[in-house]
Amino acid sequence: MKADRQKKILEIVNHYQVETQDDLIDRLMTEGYAVTQATVSRDIRELQLNKVLTKQGKYRYTAPKKEDLVTGLKINAALVDSIISVEFAVNLIVIKTLPGLANAVAAGIDSLAVAEILGCVAGDDTILIVTKSEDCAKNISERIRVMMKAG
Repeated sequence: MKADRQKKILEIVNHYQVETQDDLIDRLMTEGYAVTQATVSRDIRELQLNKVLTKQGKYRYTAPKKEDLVTGLKINAALVDSIISVEFAVNLIVIKTLPGLANAVAAGIDSLAVAEILGCVAGDDTILIVTKSEDCAKNISERIRVMMKAG
């Protein structure tokens, strides 16, 4: 599954010096993920991985800081337009959408692979997001509200 694979990619780049997509593909294959170069390339883009110069003069992939992922939260504009309200309590976020669109918005949120989001469940017009902390829930809720205003 995509979310599992992307989670594994983040683990790999955080624990190993991955210099190329081929290195990443080899590590993923070792972990039991059969992937193509195109899939890995797409995952790298979606996860917003960067290549940075190491002290040894080589380049390696790194994951963006957690704060950057929350700040960079982006959902398709059409999906944002279907959101009616966003509220949070402790580490939970409740999003109300137009009828029948909660699953599409939830899928968009899941595709972001934000590490602070533990899970996302959708009904017909309501989404429940569980985050790692109250601060994270507050930040993500505020970012979604900003996107709603910009739309």
